[in-house]
Amino acid sequence: MKRQCIRVNKKKGEQVRKVLMEMGVLDTSMRIGSDEQYIYIPLTSDVDLAELSLEDIQVTEHEFKLHEKPATLENILGRTPSYEIIGNIALLESDETDLERTADALLKVQPHIRTVLAALSPVEGEFRTRRFTFVKGENTTQTVHKEYGCKYVIDMEKAYFTPRLGTERSRILEQIKDGQTVVDMFAGVGPFSILIGKNRTSCRVVAIDKNPEAVKFLRHNIELNAVTNVEAVEGDAKEEVQRYIGVADHIIMNLPHTAQEFLDTAMVVSKPGTVIHYYDITPESDLYSTSLAHIESAASKAGFAIEPIATRIVRSYSPHQFNVCIEVRITG
Repeated sequence: MKRQCIRVNKKKGEQVRKVLMEMGVLDTSMRIGSDEQYIYIPLTSDVDLAELSLEDIQVTEHEFKLHEKPATLENILGRTPSYEIIGNIALLESDETDLERTADALLKVQPHIRTVLAALSPVEGEFRTRRFTFVKGENTTQTVHKEYGCKYVIDMEKAYFTPRLGTERSRILEQIKDGQTVVDMFAGVGPFSILIGKNRTSCRVVAIDKNPEAVKFLRHNIELNAVTNVEAVEGDAKEEVQRYIGVADHIIMNLPHTAQEFLDTAMVVSKPGTVIHYYDITPESDLYSTSLAHIESAASKAGFAIEPIATRIVRSYSPHQFNVCIEVRITG
């Protein structure tokens, strides 16, 4: 479309563009035009050439093209869909309705995405897995996720993983000191254990999980990340901890909803000074107090007391419910 503009020799084009920008008359919705000798800078209003104090410029008209709007989900869909990215898979949440249109937009906007899946269920069952439906792209549930310098091979239908805890995993790492022993009671494919093992090479990490598929990926990821101080243990934590009585300096209990059932188990590997990182899903009306009471009760039965260290909301889980972390130190 035609617009009033400044015609200027190419050698002075950038100088004039900056002046017009400072004056507030540069039309940034249009792409600057050019030919062999001149560039044409679109204007939003009339300009007094005397104000520019430059020679060899002229006000004229020129045919301009509009700047293309960046391809964003908001521009394409008119809204921001609910999704998360795991490796090169985009996972749409269960409340997403227009699956195919949303998947097309994701594949267009984010070229590194190769697969779009939609969640059919929450985390469920003994092995904490989810069910998915394939929407667009490559039909697979397996990917490689990179996080804080580590790589994790994941099959999302066989073992639970969420990137939303990446910051939380890094936060726990900062609390681990060289030479300590960490027991990860529900390790999954290894995001807590491997991050700690790779960055605290003098530590011992015991990574336990009951899901044989998760442990298969855990062992693969240990090799993939070249860590030698993480021990992968397949089995029920309630039974396996009997091999590690009183060894833990840190215990990670990332099993929201049912971690309470394993508090007595955690006390088996505890000793005075052990720090327990306990994760739960709690209502906003009772974020911490009931969970703290459960931890205190289990500690008391084992002859321990607890010293609360920190409480925090990790993320929103559902309306009026939150994924929280409660950290306590075991005292004698």
